[in-house]
Parts: sequence; C-alpha cells; structure tokens
Amino acid sequence: MNELMEHTQEINNLLSRYGVKFGIYKNNTFHEQLFPFDAVPRVITHEEYVKLEKGLIQRVDALNLFLKDIYTDKKIIKDGIVPEDFVFLSSGYLPQCEGIVPPKGIFSHISGIDLVQAKDKSWYILEDNLRVPSGASYPLIARELCRRASPKTFRNNKIVDNRNYHKLLRSTMENVNCGGISVIMTPGRYNAAYFEHSYLAERSGCVLAMCNDLFVEKNRLYYRDYKGDKQQVGAIYRRISDEYLDPLTFYSQSLIGVPGIMDAYRAGNVAIINAPGNGVADDKGIYYFVPKMIKYYLGEEPILRNAPTYLPFYEEDRKYVLEHLDKLVIKDVAEAGGYGVVFGSDLSKEQLEDMKKLVEKESRRFIAQEVIDFLDLKIMDEDGALVPRKADLRAFVLSGEATKVWPSGLTRFSRNPDSFVVNSSQGGGFKDTWVLSQ
Repeated sequence: MNELMEHTQEINNLLSRYGVKFGIYKNNTFHEQLFPFDAVPRVITHEEYVKLEKGLIQRVDALNLFLKDIYTDKKIIKDGIVPEDFVFLSSGYLPQCEGIVPPKGIFSHISGIDLVQAKDKSWYILEDNLRVPSGASYPLIARELCRRASPKTFRNNKIVDNRNYHKLLRSTMENVNCGGISVIMTPGRYNAAYFEHSYLAERSGCVLAMCNDLFVEKNRLYYRDYKGDKQQVGAIYRRISDEYLDPLTFYSQSLIGVPGIMDAYRAGNVAIINAPGNGVADDKGIYYFVPKMIKYYLGEEPILRNAPTYLPFYEEDRKYVLEHLDKLVIKDVAEAGGYGVVFGSDLSKEQLEDMKKLVEKESRRFIAQEVIDFLDLKIMDEDGALVPRKADLRAFVLSGEATKVWPSGLTRFSRNPDSFVVNSSQGGGFKDTWVLSQ
C-alpha cells in the first residue's frame, strides 16, 4: 500500500491524461475538472461483504417489484403500505409509463445504492439511485492504473478482482435485448459523465451513440453508422434523464432525445436501461417505505437498515421534526447531488424558524434524518500526511438473469474536514474499494 501512496500523483496525472474528469455547470458555463483520486483504499472484509451483498440484492429485488406493481396493479397502495400521495405526487412518477412492463419485468437494471458505515461498523443505506446512476467507471480505471503502478500490491493482497464490470454490464443488457445491437446513448461531450459513457462503451463492446445517430421507424429503434447503414437496436443504456428521452412523449423541446423511442419501448421492440419512470422509487420520500416493501414483497426482514428517517407528511413525525430541527438533517426530496441538504445545526435561530414554516407548509417536500456520525477514512492531504475525512460508498447492483453486486464500488470522500457532503459536484474525491477474498 505504501508503494501505491508513493504513486498517487502519477496516478492522478494519468487519470487527467486519459480524460477521467467530470463536468459541472456554474453560471451557465461548463467547467470540467479532475475527480481527485486518493490511493489509500477502502477495505471491506469478506465477512462484511457477504452481508452487504445479501442486503443489497434483497433491497434492489424489492424495489424492482415495487416499480412493476406501481405501474400495473398498485397492490401496495391498495393494501395501505405506501400512501398514494407519495407515489402520484412524486416528480419521478410518470403517468406516460402506466401499464408498460419492460422486458423480463426488470425496471432497474443498474442500481447505485449509497451507503455509509457508522463508527460502530453498522452500515446504513442513505439513498437508492435507480434512474441513471453513474460512477462505476472511476474505480474501474483507477484499479487498472493502480495495478500498473504497483503490481506487487495486488499480488500480495487477497483482493477480489473488479475488472469484470464491463462483462456484467454487457450480460445485463443482453439479457433483455429485444433483438439487435446494444447501444450506450450519450447526450454528448458536454455531459458531466461523458468520460464514463465512452469508457463503458469501449470496454463493453457496445456502440456509443448520440441522439442524431438514432431514429425510430415503424416502432423499431435503429442506429445509423458512419457509412449510412442502419442496424436495429435491441437494448439501449440511455445516459440522459427521463424528461429528455422522447420529445414526443415528455419535454417537447428536448434536443438530445429520440422522437418515438417510447413507442418502440411500449411495443416491446427495445429495452431501455434503466426503465423510464424509475424516479418514483428513488424519491427520497419513498425511501422511508423501502423496509416495508421488503417485508411486503419478499416476506423478509431487511438486512440493511435505512438511516433513521422522519416524514413531516405524518403529523407525529412532523411534530418531532419541528421540535428537533436543530439536531436533524433536512433533505429536499426533489434534489440530488448533495444539493437541497440542510443541517439544522448550521442554521441560525431565524433560519430555523423559516425552515420550520417551510416544513409545515410543504410537508411532502422534505424528509428529516438523524445525523449519522459515519466513519472517517484516511486520505492523503497535499503534504502527504494521512488525515481523516467523511466517506460514503456507492455500490452497484446489476439485475439480469440474477441480481448481482459488483465486488467493488465508488468510495467518495469529502476534502473538507468539516463537511459530511462527499459528492463530486461538491468538491469531493474518490478512492478504490477493495473487497477481500476469503
């Protein structure tokens, strides 16, 4: 590991050279920057991973069943497990997807589940990302560069090989392919995760396509190559948000979607990965109900716990939140990427009063959670010293013939010693995640 630490700058230089960056828009201007890499890995023991794997598979299986139910029979609503307000008022619920069951009934093919580990070593789920979760490419290429920098490290430690992600991705897509080529659809060079789109396409052997490479004809999706020849597309891993996917069905002004793709999808002629409408299941308000879903659909007790969460929508919870606002973290259910997160302890008396009024007025808009004092991981500072920083883990769960957890993940950390927010858009960095074999 010491050898890896010595090569930290070299690895970051290579990441920059290969374009391993992410982009953000500030003041309507696109800024691209390096996603800082720290060579000190997060280490997960075999015993820990076995429990995590079971819990993650259980959770994603239940969420897939929930999505199928919500867009068809709605039994979980009829049985009073989830209030209909939390489904139909969710910005992620798309009435245009009503009655559509995707190939093999899989809605979330690639799920990014965010976890933190508390200081007592317990793991808590913070968020479920079921729309277009990103980040797998970063630990994938970082591991490759670390192996080059220090092959001895990987020979001398029993680390599960994580280089199979592209195979898992390809088999997940082929499992639902409706007949044709597999495509990764990117909105283009100025998307925040463009590196990931191009890297995964190259590694998986899928075609990388933009919207002007794709068209629908007689309810079938086609790709037109550089020679002008067309090929039918059987599975498309779209890396754009639902609302921009099809201007004939959703946002009519979208310039990055494919007109008519939803017609091809409804007709069962193409698999869209992940399915449109998944946002209803990763709404932060719905998060509260996932343990209930696991019991309802699977008849099992949840293996992994949610962070202690309160819904101001319920009178009893609202009363608790208003009385303890200064000790809780408040999250706007419509926000993502670390935005819309407010720590009550950071607010002045006036700000607390304003937040209380807002929570009372728009109770469906917020959830409140106990602040988990999650584990610090060691990172190298600019002087090469090891310092503690808050870190989370995004685990990637792929649902194909079976549900599988990629034995790795994206560990993100805060570079600010006083911050719990680890997102790259908020200035965080990342490190490799080692899962140890037996």
